Amino acid sequence: MSVVSFSQALRERTWTSHGDSEGATFMNDLMTGKGTREDYIALVAQHYFIYEALERAAVRFADDPVAVPFIAPQLTRLPALEDDLEFLLGSDWRARVSPLPTTDAYVKRIDEVATEGWTGGFIAHHYTRYLGDLSGGQVIRTLMQRQFGFETNGVGFYLFDQIAKPKEFKETYRNELDAVAWDAAERERVIDEVLTAYRFNTELFVDLAEAKAAA
Repeated sequence: MSVVSFSQALRERTWTSHGDSEGATFMNDLMTGKGTREDYIALVAQHYFIYEALERAAVRFADDPVAVPFIAPQLTRLPALEDDLEFLLGSDWRARVSPLPTTDAYVKRIDEVATEGWTGGFIAHHYTRYLGDLSGGQVIRTLMQRQFGFETNGVGFYLFDQIAKPKEFKETYRNELDAVAWDAAERERVIDEVLTAYRFNTELFVDLAEAKAAA
């Protein structure tokens, strides 16, 4: 019987949650042309708060030998998000954005993991966001460019211009996951945290849909 690698187990165990997240109505509408430019801006704003927390955590784990292989500077998204929001909302964008309840809870969870110094938890959130961005994010970028007439301004978040070969980058990332010497209990704990991250993403789409309906 072949041994299933950790990265493979992670993908298999989280596949259903990944589908649930992508199947949320808000995102479906945005991807199929039913969403508005304002809907897209609302999503970018929430990403800003999430990545501010993630990249703040990355600084905290910068000297952690287990975390270091995953903290690649070419993944950094915060400067691109700031540029996108300035393009989309203007120079006063910071005064015009605020976290939705799920985003607030998501950020608090990332901060908790960082405060605890739980490397596996940080990697779980890092994996969920950045590998997702490198995969489905490229499709989202193309669709948003087509729907709203963006070139690169406004969709910089999805442009990983320092990663020439995303597929190879993702393979290397998964190899690094497999190389971490976590025991079975810690692997389960990391998978559970990835599932938590997916749940936050699903609930964020619900929040965005509710905020739109209430506007």
